[in-house]
Amino acid sequence: MTTDVPRGAAPRVPVSGAGQWSAGASSALPLPETGGFAPGPPFVCEPVGAGRAHAAEPHNAAQPRAPYGAQMPSRRRSVTVALCLVLGIGLIGGAIAGTWLDQPAQRTVAERDFARGRGLWHSVPVDELFPRTLRRDDAGPGGAPREWTRVGVAPDGDCSGAFDPLLATALAPVGCTRLLRATYTDATSTSVTTVGLLVTAADAAGMHALRDRFADEHLDERADLMPRPYAPEATAAEGFGDAQRASWRVAVLQDLPVVVYTVTGFADARTGIPPQPAERAAGNGGGTAPAEAGLGHDALALAGLMEQGLRRALRGTAGEGRR
Repeated sequence: MTTDVPRGAAPRVPVSGAGQWSAGASSALPLPETGGFAPGPPFVCEPVGAGRAHAAEPHNAAQPRAPYGAQMPSRRRSVTVALCLVLGIGLIGGAIAGTWLDQPAQRTVAERDFARGRGLWHSVPVDELFPRTLRRDDAGPGGAPREWTRVGVAPDGDCSGAFDPLLATALAPVGCTRLLRATYTDATSTSVTTVGLLVTAADAAGMHALRDRFADEHLDERADLMPRPYAPEATAAEGFGDAQRASWRVAVLQDLPVVVYTVTGFADARTGIPPQPAERAAGNGGGTAPAEAGLGHDALALAGLMEQGLRRALRGTAGEGRR
C-alpha cells in the first residue's frame, strides 16, 4: 500500500500516544552552490579621452576636406564605448546564465537519485537487498569478525502493526510507502536480529527534519521506541518476540527516502533483559547482557551493511539506466 504525500512542510508529530500513519513532505531541496563563471580572453576598451591628444588644426580651404567620419572622433569613441557596454553586459549575462544552468543540473541529479531510491524495493532482487549471508571482519567486540545467516524474509507490505504505537507516531511525518524485513542469526545461533527498511513517502527535506528530530530529542535511545522483530516460524528466530528485544538501532537516511533499523535479541527466547541502545551496548555499556553478548555490535553492523547494500544497489540501477 502506497501513501501519496503532497509536497509541503512536514508536520511535527509529538511522540506521545498512538497515531495513524500519515505523511507530510517538506519543501524542495536547496539549490547547491556552483563555481564562478570563467570569462574568455578580455576585451580591452580604451577610456574616452585616453591616448594621444589631438590638437585642433586650422582648415586650409585649398586642401580637400577630410571625410565626414574623420571629422568626428567623438562619434568613433561613442561607438567604441557602446560596443564595450554591450560586450560587458553580455559577459555578465553569460555568467549569470551559466550559474542558473549549472544549479538545476546538479539539483536534478540529487532528486533523480533520491526518487530512484524509493523504487529500489521492487527493482532489486531480494537476495541483493537482504543477502543470504553477511560478514564483517571487525564487527564483533574487540574488532572480532562476525558472520550472519538469513533465516527468513517477511512479505513486503505497509507499516500497519509493524511498530509500537509511539515509534509509529514518531515516524508518521515521513509516511510509509513500503516496509521490508528480514531476520538473521549469528554463526553460533546465539543471537537473532531483524533488519528493516522503511521506504518513506517524504522528500529530502522531510528526511532531514526527521533525522534532526531523532538526534535532537534522542529518540533512537528510548526503549519505548524500539522496532518490533520479525520471527519466522521453524527457525532459530521463531521465539523472537517483543519481550525478547535487547538492543536496537534506528537510522534515518538523508540521501535516500529510507529508515534503516535493526533489533536484536537472544535466540533462546529469554526475557527480562533490560534493553540497551546499540551504540551504548557496543560502547560504554560493559557489564550488561546485551553488551557482553555483542548484541549492540550485531545491531550496528547489520544496520551499516543494509545502508551499504542500498547505496550499492542504487549505483547499479543508475549504471543500467545509462546503458
